[in-house]
Amino acid sequence: MFGSAFAVVTGGGTAGHVLPALAIADGLVANGHRPDEIVYIGAKRGIETKLLPATAYPHHFLDVVGLQRRVALSNLVFPLKLIRSLTASLTLLKKLRPSVVVSVGGYASFPATLAARLRRIPIVVVSYDRIPGLASRISARFATVSAVAFEGSRLRRARYTGAPVRRELMLLNRPRQRTSARQQLGIPQDRFLIAVFGGSLGSKLLNDAIAHLVDDLADRTDICVRHVVGDRFLDSAAAERNGEQGIMYDVIGYEDRMVQVYAAADLMITRAGASTIAELATAGMPAIIVPWSGAANDHQSDNARILGDIGAAVVVDEASVARDGLTSTVLGLVDDPESIEQIAAAAFAAGDAHRSGRLTRVIEEVASKR
Repeated sequence: MFGSAFAVVTGGGTAGHVLPALAIADGLVANGHRPDEIVYIGAKRGIETKLLPATAYPHHFLDVVGLQRRVALSNLVFPLKLIRSLTASLTLLKKLRPSVVVSVGGYASFPATLAARLRRIPIVVVSYDRIPGLASRISARFATVSAVAFEGSRLRRARYTGAPVRRELMLLNRPRQRTSARQQLGIPQDRFLIAVFGGSLGSKLLNDAIAHLVDDLADRTDICVRHVVGDRFLDSAAAERNGEQGIMYDVIGYEDRMVQVYAAADLMITRAGASTIAELATAGMPAIIVPWSGAANDHQSDNARILGDIGAAVVVDEASVARDGLTSTVLGLVDDPESIEQIAAAAFAAGDAHRSGRLTRVIEEVASKR
């Protein structure tokens, strides 16, 4: 059954696209729109198929694949799947009659965004990488507004709105919620908590570095490490440690309580995906950031500099991690509470735009012109 929608939010494939899409939907609901008026369109092969069913948002998944930059068999079927997905999107938009289509990027966003163009529906392209991805660059050419997370964007019709961040993080008060968050996660109140997150798929380089870190700090009875290794690495992860005679080490495949982790942690070690950078700033989370060197156009290094250049994070490149590990960098912060506080304050200040609600207001403004 189809009813008219206020907005279609489209994109996906990875948590780095789906979570911002959900944050946009939540922001619209917080401003008075019903959940059933916000429709998500994503990909059948993306993580959205796991995340969306648990929400109140209607959703549709298209059989679309990304265009690989290397020689790949999937490129042979790309044109056919794109045409079919475009046709399906045109049908969906005709029935839904949304006032606006919001694209968060990624290969899953393109069919619905192009369909919106063909049906003359206003488009808002949301770009939260400092270097926008291909889908966002193409879609911005015919968007009404490009809502960008950082000033100085070269996208057409750019408006500086901050990044889409889940509402629980926008409202998070880390000091006030620390005790309850630790109780929920089973973390002792008296330990310094290091949370490690290598992206929704996990990171072998970070996993190896953290295994060495845990060995190096094995005798520290004041430290706990909560390590999200990624489901694909769960079987090969280092053994957990209960903390009875030294460090406490917990291993998780996929973390579905990230807001509690932000509230509970004293330090986070992460990659530099755009949504992660925005979340660190929004929460005022001190972090060691290790950009993934294999990211397209090395955009994670650019993302990391957003916080690193203003003293809101410590940025360490992969070569340094592979060569020297993370122990000295971690201990330099664990044993220097003043530095931790300064980094946290700088990060929180950098998150002002993300907490502002500007993005939701821009989407409503564009929709009002339909």
